[in-house]
Amino acid sequence: MTAAAAPKGSVSAGDLAAAQAHDGVLFDVTDLEVYFPVQQGFFKSMVAKEKKYVKAVDHISFQVRQGEILALVGESGCGKTTTGRALLRLEEPTGGHILYKGLPVERFSTKTLRAYRRKAQIIFQDPYNSINPKQTIFDIVAEPLEVNGLVSSEREKEERVIKAISEAGLRPATDYLYRYPHELSGGQRQRVCIAGATVLDPDVIVADEPVASLDVSIRNDILKLMVEQKEKLGVTYIFITHDLSLAWVISDRIAVMYLGRIVEIGDTEEVVANPRHPYTRALISVIPVPDPLARREHVILTGETPNPVDIPSGCRFHPRCPEAVDACQETDPPAVHIGGDHYASCLRIS
Repeated sequence: MTAAAAPKGSVSAGDLAAAQAHDGVLFDVTDLEVYFPVQQGFFKSMVAKEKKYVKAVDHISFQVRQGEILALVGESGCGKTTTGRALLRLEEPTGGHILYKGLPVERFSTKTLRAYRRKAQIIFQDPYNSINPKQTIFDIVAEPLEVNGLVSSEREKEERVIKAISEAGLRPATDYLYRYPHELSGGQRQRVCIAGATVLDPDVIVADEPVASLDVSIRNDILKLMVEQKEKLGVTYIFITHDLSLAWVISDRIAVMYLGRIVEIGDTEEVVANPRHPYTRALISVIPVPDPLARREHVILTGETPNPVDIPSGCRFHPRCPEAVDACQETDPPAVHIGGDHYASCLRIS
């Protein structure tokens, strides 16, 4: 779970083009932190002894393997979206290292960052606001190709746009080219967003709650599409969700986040079958089961998530943990190796 040493100096676009995933690892993240300064009034800022920060992401380490779907799971405010945005440098990390194919993302030059954005795309949560309502579907999907100068003719552009739209599940693609977003359903709009991301043939896509705003009836189609693209196109997905049941269905590995930290990570089936952190067990306990006769003890957490500006001492989950002991208030638990790729941070793990 440790990153290789980062080379000195800026990284050129040529270095990025020549880079290969080492041992199948696409991202290697070490001690990543993203802090946001708290804006205070003039008087408070004058008398305050030290600046306060929202610790959205607080010293997390993990890897993303090529061709997998890694799910970042947790309740609102846990830092999962900020983590995904930091990987793409849509948010600037305040500490730690992010290696992409062994290259430090924080040292990418402006030109390199532009080339990197072609290989690392994002799908936003709301398809109603993430695409331009004044553009046709053709223009929306073609824009990334034009901005990056990736097509040499109108014919090539049209062929790539039609291919991307078709692979996103809008068939026949020619029926959608000159429609506008308001003429499509929510699920169709999200497919347009997916087409706009995949038209660049990216290595990785950060999918930020991509089905949260969609009807339950069409969520399955979008999730199925993502799995198909992973298998057919070799796209790596970082799937961000608050719904552990969705992560269970779609992901190869799960990272459970709480208050800026990864508290448990491992292969999906292992984490779901053998959860070791109390927070993970609480999330799993409320997943619906198809058997109406099945009985499962629900773990109901009490209290609210602590303020990320004033994080509790010791284990940050201890104020809500039903299994907390006195030591939890004083000791910040390290990640304990459970077996294989399974790690969890809890003092109660023996």
